[in-house]
Order: sequence, then C-alpha cells, then structure tokens
Amino acid sequence: MSGHSKWATTKHKKAVIDAKRGKLFAKLIKNIEVAARMGGVDIEGNPTLYDAIQKAKKQSVPNKNIDSAVKRGGGLEAGGADYETIMYEGYGPNGVAVLIECLTDNRNRAASDVRVAMTRNGGNMADPGSVSYLFHRKGVVIVPKGELTEDDVLGAVLDAGAEEVNDLGETFEVLSEATDMVAVRTALQDAGIDYDSAEANFVPTMQVELDEDGARKIFKLIDALEDSDDVQNVFANFDVSDEVMEKVDA
Repeated sequence: MSGHSKWATTKHKKAVIDAKRGKLFAKLIKNIEVAARMGGVDIEGNPTLYDAIQKAKKQSVPNKNIDSAVKRGGGLEAGGADYETIMYEGYGPNGVAVLIECLTDNRNRAASDVRVAMTRNGGNMADPGSVSYLFHRKGVVIVPKGELTEDDVLGAVLDAGAEEVNDLGETFEVLSEATDMVAVRTALQDAGIDYDSAEANFVPTMQVELDEDGARKIFKLIDALEDSDDVQNVFANFDVSDEVMEKVDA
C-alpha cells in the first residue's frame, strides 16, 4: 500500500502475521518472475529484476524461491504463468482516489475480486482515466535511517536526479522521476548507503485529510483489496496525521 507515507511506515513496522507474509512472499515472487520474463535473467542487464530480488531478500524470501522464480520467468524451468498488468481505478470512502495495480493470469477473476472488495467496503469503481490523473509515476527508494541524516542521503542522490528526500520517521523516502530511479539507487550504493526497496510507484499530486473514522474505513478497504492474490499494489491519495494514526493503532 502506498497512500500516505506515515501509513506506509506504520505498516512497515507492524509485525506481519503468517498469512499476510505468505501473501507478501507470493507477490514478491510474482514480481521477480515477471521482471525476468520481460527483461531476461541477467540481473546486471535487468535493473527491474535486480530491484525485485533485492526487495524479496529484504523481506526474507528464501533464496531457493527467488532462484526458481527467475528460472520460471526466463523459461529455464516449467510452471511460469503468463501474467499481465491491469490497472483499476475507483473512489474509496471520503472521496479518496484509489489506483489498484493487478498482476494476474486471469483478468475476469482480478476484475471480480477488485469490484467485490470495493463495493463491500464503501468504494466505487471509476472509468479509466478518471482517477489516474491525480497521480504521477515516480521512482521511490526507501532508505533505512540508522545513523544517517537527511543531508547524508541528499548529498548522495542529488546529482543522480533525486527530486526530494522525505523523513518518514524510521526511514527516508527518496523521490525522483521513474526514469532516474536506477541512477538514484546506484548513487546510494556507490555512497555505501543501504536501501530497503526501489520501485516505480504512483504518488498522489494532492491528498485528502482523514479523521479517525475515515482512516479506519480506508485502511479496511485497502486490506480487503490487498487480500486478493491478483492485487499487487494499492495507491491512494489520503493523508493521516500522527495523532489520528496513533488512535487507529491503539
């Protein structure tokens, strides 16, 4: 889920229950398989595959699962599925814009899952283009804070095309144009700075401020959407204050 960064951070910190971890593993494996199919199995020449593998490793996906996914994607091992990416658009409670990115081998099942999750949780589907204009495709690199300062990170990435560095509490978020993301990630590596993930995401251009009730409703909707095996990412344009987040967590 990439709605507001405070929520992303809070979710990042929460202990992931086994069922959710199983779903997360499956989604990370699917990413690797698709990246290998699209760009080949050589990680030196396929930065998307490199980043998909890095993210899976950070989440403790076993190496044998990662290797199998690369081989399936590259046609070196049987069992790979023919996944396609489909974007769905809609509105959640309080008029929050929601973009749902699916990676699926069954278009009808994906559409049905998304529609059911939306209608049962106060959302409405919208026509293509009616929501996506509220988002920009951006490169998003998440850097664990550790001993680093914002200036350390900024100094490393400024010449590589980074646009801004945001302090999310326990991590820094580095935003760039999607096309500059690999250069930004490489600049961090060259500076000896570790990163958690690097991917092109949809970042909202404006945000809807939510109270506690609104936050609970949108989180419930997002959880329902993310429960579908076909849903890979959910992006939404809401903002939640620290105070509201604390109440929701409690």
